[in-house]
Amino acid sequence: MRKILVIGSGGSGKSTFATRLGALLSLEVSHLDKFFWRPGWIKPAPEEWLQVVTDLTDRDSWILDGNYTGTLDLRFQKCDTVVFLDLSRWLCLWRIVTRVLRYRKEHRPDMAEGCPEKLDLEFVLWVWNYPSRTRPKVVKLLCECSDGKEIVWLRSRGEVERFLAQLEP
Repeated sequence: MRKILVIGSGGSGKSTFATRLGALLSLEVSHLDKFFWRPGWIKPAPEEWLQVVTDLTDRDSWILDGNYTGTLDLRFQKCDTVVFLDLSRWLCLWRIVTRVLRYRKEHRPDMAEGCPEKLDLEFVLWVWNYPSRTRPKVVKLLCECSDGKEIVWLRSRGEVERFLAQLEP
């Protein structure tokens, strides 16, 4: 495991998991939210974003956490391991609400400067609809393109903890 992609719904714990995994494996972690967003929640131009992701994935080793389906194929091609945090929608919703309360009017450590934590209907609906809209595409990608890749599919907090515990020295 030298090039690891961590994906899952908003609130699934991708950034926390990636940070813990990076510490255990001594690998650099890049939170895609930190690279994607510009101050004031401004999106980059598509070609600029593609170049950022290309640069991040051209390194010798990495852990990248985030969804951004527009570059998922590129990241998937270049990784050797995919960790899919496939947790319940209710847990993910709970986590995004508690995250907003925790980082109210601040930016999270895994978020770009100038992007204070917020909760809007668009994001809540994206998390709510993830199991029916985005998850099937991720599952299809994992099933069709997993040759030569290690797929780690974690479906509960317990599975997440057991996976990380087995990597501890």
